[in-house]
Amino acid sequence: MKPASKKWFASAWFVGAAVAAAVALAFVGFTPNKEMSALPQVVVYKSPTCSCCNKWVRHLRDNGFQVQPYNRQDMAVVKREVGVPDGLTSCHTAKVGKYIVEGHVPADLISKMLRERPDIAGLSVPGMPMGSPGMEGPVRDRYSVIAFGDNGSKSVYAQR
Repeated sequence: MKPASKKWFASAWFVGAAVAAAVALAFVGFTPNKEMSALPQVVVYKSPTCSCCNKWVRHLRDNGFQVQPYNRQDMAVVKREVGVPDGLTSCHTAKVGKYIVEGHVPADLISKMLRERPDIAGLSVPGMPMGSPGMEGPVRDRYSVIAFGDNGSKSVYAQR
C-alpha cells in the first residue's frame, strides 16, 4: 500500500478547518447574508493617536464592513481634498463607495445610505458626541446625522 502524500494531508486539514470554522460560526448564531457580502470597503483616514477612531473602525467591522484604515497627520488636508463642508468636521474621514462619511456615523445609517443611494455627497456626525459609535460611555448625548451635498446643501438625515 502506498503512503498518503503530504499534499493530501494538507488538503484534508484545510477542508477540516473550513468545516470547523463554519460549524463554530453557526453555533454562535452568525449567518452571512447578502447585504454583508455586498458592502463596499470603507477607507478610513484617521489620526494615529485617536482611540475613538479605532473604536469606530471596530464598530464598522462588527457590523460587517471591510475597513482599511490609514493613519494621517494632516487630517485637515484630507477633509478639504474630499470636500467635507466647514462646520461638519470630526476626527476621522472615510470613503465608502461614492460617499464621504465624516465622524462617528452609525454603521446602520451607512448601510441605509448605500441601499437607498440618495443624491448626496455624504453623511457627517459633527464633533464627537458622547454615545455615538466609538464614543460610548456613561453619558449619551442626542445628536444629528447630517447629509451634505456637493452644492453645500445640508439636511438632517437621522437623529440619535
